[in-house]
Amino acid sequence: QVQLVESGGGLVQPGGSLRLSCTGSRSIFAIYVMGWYCQAPGKQRELVAAITRDGRTNYADSAKGRFTISRDNAKGTVSLQMNSLKPEDTAVYYCNVRPPRPDYWGQGTQVTVSS
Repeated sequence: QVQLVESGGGLVQPGGSLRLSCTGSRSIFAIYVMGWYCQAPGKQRELVAAITRDGRTNYADSAKGRFTISRDNAKGTVSLQMNSLKPEDTAVYYCNVRPPRPDYWGQGTQVTVSS
C-alpha cells in the first residue's frame, strides 16, 4: 500500500508561516504530478497547489502569492511553504497525486490559524 506521510502543521497566528512536508515512495514522485489538498470542517477536500515533475506549478486563487509548492523527486518529498496565513486557511492538509488516488490519502496534517 502506498503511504504518503504529511507533517509540519500546527497552530499559528494570523500572518504567520508554516512549512508542510510530505514524504513517500520515490517511484511515485518520479511519475506523478503532486498536489497539496485541504479540507476544512464541513467542506469538501480541494486542491491548494500542484507541481509537475519538472517543476511547473499552479495554485488555487486563495493560495496565489502566499503559498509556494516545491518538490524533490530524488528524495521523494513535496513541500508547501505557507506565508501570510489567514484564519480561513484552517484545515487538514494532505498530499496526493493529481488527480488524487483514493488509496494514496494519508492522515494529513492539521493547520490551525488563530489568535
